[in-house]
Amino acid sequence: MKKEQLINYFNNLSVKQQKWRKRNTFYHKLLEKYFKFYIPENSKVLEIGCSTGELLNSVKPSEGTGIDFSEKMLEIAKKQFQNYNFLVDDIEDLKLNKKFDYIIISDLLTSLWDVQKAFTELKKVCNNNTKIVLSSYNKLWEPILKTAELLGLKSKQPLQNWLSDSDIKNLLFLEGFEIIKKEHKILLPIYIPVIGFIYNRIFTNLPFFNKLCLTSFLIARPINTEITNYTVSIIVPARNEKGNIENAIIRTPSFGKSVEFVFVEGGSKDNTWEEILRVKNKYSDLNIVAIKQTKKGKGNAVREGFEIASGEVLMILDADLTTPPEDLPKFYNAIAANKGEFINGCRLVYPMEKQAMRFLNLLGNLFFGSFLSYIIGQRIKDSLCGTKVLLKTNYNKIKENRSYFGNFDPFGDFDLLFGAAKQNLKITEIIVRYKDRQYGTTQISRFKHGLILLKMSFFAFKKMKFI
Repeated sequence: MKKEQLINYFNNLSVKQQKWRKRNTFYHKLLEKYFKFYIPENSKVLEIGCSTGELLNSVKPSEGTGIDFSEKMLEIAKKQFQNYNFLVDDIEDLKLNKKFDYIIISDLLTSLWDVQKAFTELKKVCNNNTKIVLSSYNKLWEPILKTAELLGLKSKQPLQNWLSDSDIKNLLFLEGFEIIKKEHKILLPIYIPVIGFIYNRIFTNLPFFNKLCLTSFLIARPINTEITNYTVSIIVPARNEKGNIENAIIRTPSFGKSVEFVFVEGGSKDNTWEEILRVKNKYSDLNIVAIKQTKKGKGNAVREGFEIASGEVLMILDADLTTPPEDLPKFYNAIAANKGEFINGCRLVYPMEKQAMRFLNLLGNLFFGSFLSYIIGQRIKDSLCGTKVLLKTNYNKIKENRSYFGNFDPFGDFDLLFGAAKQNLKITEIIVRYKDRQYGTTQISRFKHGLILLKMSFFAFKKMKFI
């Protein structure tokens, strides 16, 4: 169908659209729920193909703009939602030239004349941090949807494009975008008590049924090859680590615009605090900050360090130095070159020194890596490596939304990983060699702490998957 015919079709559909929406309220409510999950409240949001505006309104943007090429659809949207901006525009020839935090494209690709051209035009409304949230139909549902149209259960559509997830991924890549995560949702688009809950909340999380879902959700971001030079803060939580403090300084290479060391001492019994002060005085030419932790736990120490850090990039370096400080430039280079927005260490590739990780700890790390990869929709091999790196601006977003998961992670690893996933940050792993401790003993209790981690994982599973 030519563009003019398509515009006329949707203009003529505008009055019926409200009736069809009421008839298919359950499906639309599910769509709204998922988009609301993927898009943080108070973001600047653009919806392309906004129709009558209900979806845009549901995500509660701080600033909302909707575009559509149907004037009659937009007239309804303007009457319903006067606090948002609705414009006649065409994604294949975009006139709007304003940047947004999030862009919604819901069930629109099937109706576009040239999908690749649409993705080209997207660049006009994207900055380097923009996230695009797409929903599209599963081709397996084509005969079911066509039958529903014939029976009057669904509004009739013009001849459709049926793109697979791989087709969409390829078209995005050709136009300079990459997929961060992909999820399949909605097995039953009509309301049936109890059965709907089982299908849409339980079966959608099972491998076979997952592939049969009606709707795919893809989250993408622009590929940015520009290298940025940042200031860096290295947070070193230290409890009973006296023998490692000086090595943390002298073994860390120079990188970035500048490096700040933030030591957070956590009630040591081996004079770690005194050693930090001695090293700070000895290396007075370096930027070394020392504070005493006000509460307990590594997670709290990291958060207190992050609060006072002045660098644009925040790094965590465990004071046991089992992840070598010499590897920190690898993490910096990855974030400076925009290879990821949350850089996570991985200790589970190279052979380890004999005492570096006990066998049961290794099994636990492998399990949690696999389970968390499934939960957050991005691949993580080593969820418990202490070295994690992100921009302070992105950490602040995680902090602002911490209440979603709650503040109950004493270690900080899951708090940051779950928070990064909820903010749709691209997670990238850096492979490191895991070394033996040269001083002190491990402060991890494999069974006690393992149970806490398991509890947190299942809690996050519920919050991330049973939405």
